[in-house]
Amino acid sequence: MTATVTGGGPATGGAATGGVTATGGTATGGTAGGRPAPARRAARRRRFSFPRASTTPGKVRLIRLGLVIACLAWGALAALMVGQHASAARDAASVSEPLSLDAQQMYQSLADADVTASTGYLYGRIQPFQGRQRYEHDIAVATADLKAVTAANRASGDSAVSGSLSTLSTELPVYTGYVEDGEIYNSLGYPAGASFIQVASEEMHLRLLPAARAVYAQENARLTAASAQATGLPLAVLTLAVGLAVGFFLYRSQRWLSRRTHRTLNVGLLLASVAGAVALVWLVVALASGRADLLQATGHGSRPAETLAQADIAALQARGDETLNLISRTGDADFQQDFRAAQGTFSALLATASQQSTASAADPIAAARRDASAWFTVNQRAQALDKVYDYGAETRLVIGPGPDTAGTLFGHLEDDLDAAIRAGQAVFAGHAAAGADAFTGLEAGIVVLALVMVVGSVWGLSRRLAEYR
Repeated sequence: MTATVTGGGPATGGAATGGVTATGGTATGGTAGGRPAPARRAARRRRFSFPRASTTPGKVRLIRLGLVIACLAWGALAALMVGQHASAARDAASVSEPLSLDAQQMYQSLADADVTASTGYLYGRIQPFQGRQRYEHDIAVATADLKAVTAANRASGDSAVSGSLSTLSTELPVYTGYVEDGEIYNSLGYPAGASFIQVASEEMHLRLLPAARAVYAQENARLTAASAQATGLPLAVLTLAVGLAVGFFLYRSQRWLSRRTHRTLNVGLLLASVAGAVALVWLVVALASGRADLLQATGHGSRPAETLAQADIAALQARGDETLNLISRTGDADFQQDFRAAQGTFSALLATASQQSTASAADPIAAARRDASAWFTVNQRAQALDKVYDYGAETRLVIGPGPDTAGTLFGHLEDDLDAAIRAGQAVFAGHAAAGADAFTGLEAGIVVLALVMVVGSVWGLSRRLAEYR
């Protein structure tokens, strides 16, 4: 059944004029709002779908999407890299280096306390007040450094040196107890005082110093790792390479758009390109200056300071062998051999530190070399007296107050080494702070500039797309 509805006019070919023709209840023709229904559907499809990639608008939209993804990805990568470098630089300057310094001072203080206690015994029943004061200061410094390192390791959850820290906490009171017993017996004139001092020295060399050395090695390794991360190149090079690739993508997009649209300038893409260039230049300058400062801090600051600390420890070991040989009164060749071994180690370390250090440490290192040479010469004379059992003259030569005695020259050597170590630490502190400051604001700046690149790309390409509507 076919029905035709007419607007009062005659039907022509079964089609209605100015009306609706229905066949089986389905409209086959007509108008609404002056546009056929298929045309309305096609318009809606064009409005809510991307043009084909083969058309210019489709290519523009694909370029816009690619630029948004590329700029956001590069911004995230650059922010991650800067965050890692800045965090490592701050950790090296304000956390790892102070802890390494605490561990180093703890080792030196323990070694110096042992030498001071051994030397004090040689003065007889009444130890000089200055010697006793120095011993107590060494123990106080070692105890404070031990507490600082223990607290830091407990806070970080690092158990690598927990055993060594536990040994130090347990054995340090044992050592000081032996020293006190030796001083009491010595003050009463009992020969047992020498035995207690020797046992205390064995406690120091067999338990305390190895544990302190392990702690120092761990903290120094942590400082080295932080410095290496702050100056590392792989992620930085990758970030710069990706940044250059994004910049090339922007350049090619502008060139293609200029050829297709005959426009010589796209403000949005130009803004994105300028933001990318600023980000790359800022990144390169910050990485170059920060890395240079941190390498200077490590190579000419912490490294020579560490070498000088090791030289100081070798000198303390040699001084300990020198005094223990007097305490034992045996002329034991082992003490002399240990002294010569420590002397060789000290000379090699001092030469290395001289090559590593800057001009600020040159004078104290040169003075240390002169004082050490004079001390070693005096020690040879002391060993000659020891072989003929002239203990009185040997004792005066080793601990006497004269300007040319071993004790005086060793004191000068200690002062020289302390000055050189402080010079190295000052170099590290200055350059490490400058290296950390080089990254200030860079992470936030990179994020902002990456967003500017995204906004510029979207704005510039959206303006071109609007011309095709």
